[in-house]
Amino acid sequence: MKRTPLYQEHLAAGARMVEFVGWEMPIQYSGIIDEHMHVRGKCGMFDVSHMGDLLISGEGAAQQLDRLLTNPISKAPVGKAVYGHLPNDDGQIIDDVITYHVSEGKYLMVPNASNVDRVREWVRERTMGLEVVDLSTRLACLAVQGPLAQAILQRLCTLDLSTVKRFQGRFARLNGLRAGLLTDVLTEEGREANCLVARTGYTGEDGFEVLVEEGSAAWLWRELLREGGGDLRPIGLGARDTLRLEMGYLLSGTDFDGTQTSLQTGPPWVVKMDHAFIGREVLFLQKERRYDVLAALMLEGKGVPRHGYEISHAGKAVGRITSGNMSPCLKVGIALGYVPQKLAAPGTLLTVTIRDQQVPAKVVEIPFYRR
Repeated sequence: MKRTPLYQEHLAAGARMVEFVGWEMPIQYSGIIDEHMHVRGKCGMFDVSHMGDLLISGEGAAQQLDRLLTNPISKAPVGKAVYGHLPNDDGQIIDDVITYHVSEGKYLMVPNASNVDRVREWVRERTMGLEVVDLSTRLACLAVQGPLAQAILQRLCTLDLSTVKRFQGRFARLNGLRAGLLTDVLTEEGREANCLVARTGYTGEDGFEVLVEEGSAAWLWRELLREGGGDLRPIGLGARDTLRLEMGYLLSGTDFDGTQTSLQTGPPWVVKMDHAFIGREVLFLQKERRYDVLAALMLEGKGVPRHGYEISHAGKAVGRITSGNMSPCLKVGIALGYVPQKLAAPGTLLTVTIRDQQVPAKVVEIPFYRR
């Protein structure tokens, strides 16, 4: 299995390690519910260095990337990040990615860990004259998430983090860390930086994702623990999953597996049909037909919905759960699952089969959890 540069830090912190899409990653430290609530109340730090980092540059890079993405990048100024889907010729989602316009003519695309090779080769095959450099093993990323994230990270960062807006990525300096790869590869010539700080995340809380050279990851981990004191804790993949589920965020390979389109998964704003992209014509045709869509379900009875559980309406099976768990904040079972469009409206009553019992559930709007 692959390991991130923070593997030894996880062991030192008492993490329980598991296999995750070919990586040995921490599932939990103190416990999933405890970690979940700490992020919602204070601040958590996540190792997300298993995610990919593809630096894309060359003549017409923005326009060529527009053809690959359901949400165009060409209108994004330097420093802006865009979330979008990468569809194939049949309109089915290869991956959901965040793409940063990091400097003039340079774009950093972040695919999910399980899809790095596929996304890299897809971009190379479907563009002309662009340089696609895979920096995935040369960079590391720490996500600092929660109400206290800005205050804690600010103690290390010279950049005024209040100026970094949602879905913006800014180059910055961390006190005590030299400039290197980030200056040499990502930024404009002559500009010094030792990190990329982005106001993005996968928890629904305010926070930042900090990209550094892989050799600097352990230093940053320890410094954040020192600066955060008891307010900041390391958080594993278990709580990361429950946090994202409370927000209704998609999990690659679970909520979409290469057979769904962006019209099925949503959210609606991720697809801009007024620009040309691979698979768009298929989506136009799909709009004229009936299809299943991803709905958010909240149980009205006892039980924990899990992946693969059957969803029924009026005694007839109509779909299956893709993601489900007990919400630590709401203390009720919540889930995502595909159902026919006509049954996806908020307020629709359905049932979920849990241990041979039909547990009532209601379709609700996302996010499940609102502060």
